[in-house]
Amino acid sequence: MPPLSELSRDALEDLHAGLVQEYEALKAQGLKLDMTRGKPASAQLDLATAMLALPGNRDTTAEDGTDARNYGNIQGLPETRALFSTLMGVPADQIVVANNSSLALMHDSIVYALLKGVPGGKGPWSKEEPISFLCPVPGYDRHFGICEGYGIRMIPVDLTGEGPDMEAVEKAVADPAVKGIWCVPKYANPTGETYGEATVRRLAAMKTGAPDFRIFWDNAYAVHHLTAERPALANIVEACAAAGNPDRAVVFASTSKVTIAGAGLALWASSPANVRWYLAQAGRRSIGPDKLNQLRHVRFLRDDAGIGEHMEKHRALIAPKFAAVAEAFAARLSGQGVARWTDPRGGYFVTLDVQDGTASRVVTLAKEAGIALTPAGATHPYGRDPHDRTLRIAPTFPSLAEVRKAAEAVALCTLLAACEARLAA
Repeated sequence: MPPLSELSRDALEDLHAGLVQEYEALKAQGLKLDMTRGKPASAQLDLATAMLALPGNRDTTAEDGTDARNYGNIQGLPETRALFSTLMGVPADQIVVANNSSLALMHDSIVYALLKGVPGGKGPWSKEEPISFLCPVPGYDRHFGICEGYGIRMIPVDLTGEGPDMEAVEKAVADPAVKGIWCVPKYANPTGETYGEATVRRLAAMKTGAPDFRIFWDNAYAVHHLTAERPALANIVEACAAAGNPDRAVVFASTSKVTIAGAGLALWASSPANVRWYLAQAGRRSIGPDKLNQLRHVRFLRDDAGIGEHMEKHRALIAPKFAAVAEAFAARLSGQGVARWTDPRGGYFVTLDVQDGTASRVVTLAKEAGIALTPAGATHPYGRDPHDRTLRIAPTFPSLAEVRKAAEAVALCTLLAACEARLAA
């Protein structure tokens, strides 16, 4: 069939009638499928079940002599920090290991900055209102939620396939009210892109109006590969130091999608000055993290090779789900001129861009057919996609059969919504 834009009115009406018939049959199936969040499936969590038996009756003494059952070690055990040194791109003494939520570390870092300020600044960010953060779009709704919750103005910046539009970024950061930028630099949520080396260097070296500007580098998917290819990501902490801005970058990651989502480890890394700053604030909040869980991770994952071997098991489980989405979209939407989608090499999401003005309608149609999608607009600050175009598809949690069925249904809803829009024009 030719693209919808080339169809006559009569042909569009015939197509619409057929699509409605298909859609009613879809609703009659009584589906109940969830494609809303990037959660690991139970089979992925099963990969780390053996970790729960650790340390068991084995020695609970850490390498530095710490009894892991006791209070203390707010920065995390030395061997745990060393285990994740490669992933975080810094020496072990520049890493903080906390409990399971990296989102909590991002939240706390923002709150500490608002209340206390950061190294290189003039004082609490809250005293400089209004302040702003740059938000590459499409992006992560939970980043946006932190900013919105604390009254930080969000400025969207388009992604290019190599990271944010740096001309727009460099222009925006000249304003001293712009205090930072959110980045998901590898297999970005939801576009799947990895920032190019030139982008990383420019982020590190650019002149900013705020002397305490921060890059919040949420490297959540650093080891979450979907193919044998391993795109390189330049080291942001090293780049910032080389550019004379050693305190600019703060790196976040976690093992929530590596081991057990509700019982992983959250990781924070930055310059020595930023580490001292963070620990001074965190030390008032907690007497120390769960160090038995840190030992579990060290003894289960072992080293960089062990992490790689474990993530290959994840890839074997989820790569077929992403392939199923691509096959379903290609079979129904290729050549129609109403959608485009990403084919990511890693991460947890597929971005589906539908015909402008129809994303909300696609979500509604899918919901009425029993398929839950992330709300249209979630990929943009304040939940407002100016084009009503971008949808985030999360294939990891359902079974492969459910993913295939859901992707076929979303493709049908996309085509139906586009047909409706053209008939209404």
